[in-house]
Amino acid sequence: MIIYNVTLSILPEVETEVLSWLKKTHIPEVLDTNLFISGQMFKVIENPDDRSHNSYAIQYKLENWEKFEEYNNKHADALRAKTQNMFGERVLAFRTFLEEL
Repeated sequence: MIIYNVTLSILPEVETEVLSWLKKTHIPEVLDTNLFISGQMFKVIENPDDRSHNSYAIQYKLENWEKFEEYNNKHADALRAKTQNMFGERVLAFRTFLEEL
C-alpha cells in the first residue's frame, strides 16, 4: 500500500474557501480517476502562538506505484493547475510518499 501525502499551507484569508473547495470538488475529482482507494484530509497541528498560515495533509491511498504513475502521467498536471489558477501562491503544496510495511 502506498500513501500519497499532499501537505497544503493555506493563508488564513482563503482557508474557508479552500477547505470547502477541497472537500466538495478537488478530492472528489482526484478520487474520480479511479486510481486511488481512498482520500482523507487532516489538519496539521502547529504552534498556535506563531503561525501565519494553516496546514492540512491530504492522504490518498493507492494499491501500488503503477497506479500513482498513471495518475501522475494522465491527471496530476491538470488537477494541480486548477488549484494554482484558483488560489495561486495563497496555497502552497508539497508532496511525499509513505509506504506501508
